[in-house]
Amino acid sequence: MDTSTDSVTQTRLMQKYQERLTPSLWAFGAATVLAPMGALVLAPFDSTLGLIAGTALALVVIIAMATFAPKVSVQGTVLRAGRAHIDAAWLGAPEQLTGEEARNARGVGLDHRAWHLVRSGIDGAVRVPITDPADPAPYWLISTRTPDRLAAAIQNARRDASS
Repeated sequence: MDTSTDSVTQTRLMQKYQERLTPSLWAFGAATVLAPMGALVLAPFDSTLGLIAGTALALVVIIAMATFAPKVSVQGTVLRAGRAHIDAAWLGAPEQLTGEEARNARGVGLDHRAWHLVRSGIDGAVRVPITDPADPAPYWLISTRTPDRLAAAIQNARRDASS
């Protein structure tokens, strides 16, 4: 077996895409409002305690928002979106969606049978047809900040799955 071909195959299989769908900066900014709210609630008892508790509450919420945000990844021949995953052998050609096209796909154009991982504040999306005849979902719709990169990673995973 040709070692250069084998190393190219290994490199392609190790290529990956990963993105965490964290909330927008506006959502994080809104979470900081918890600090003064907590301080005001506890101020009649102890203003110092209120300030500490309010700040701690805001930090916990902000950290939770970032930590528990779903991930989208393509590793090897597997597409993962949140808790769901599918082998690229069952995927059709990905379609990049931006602007009005993405808003329509997430709204009135969304098929109720489709599997979706949609996040507000993230403009782009990728629609990936499912080719498995036993799968009731006609496609996956995934929010992403970089639809071009995600679509390219899915296309590479499809190529690797077919070889």
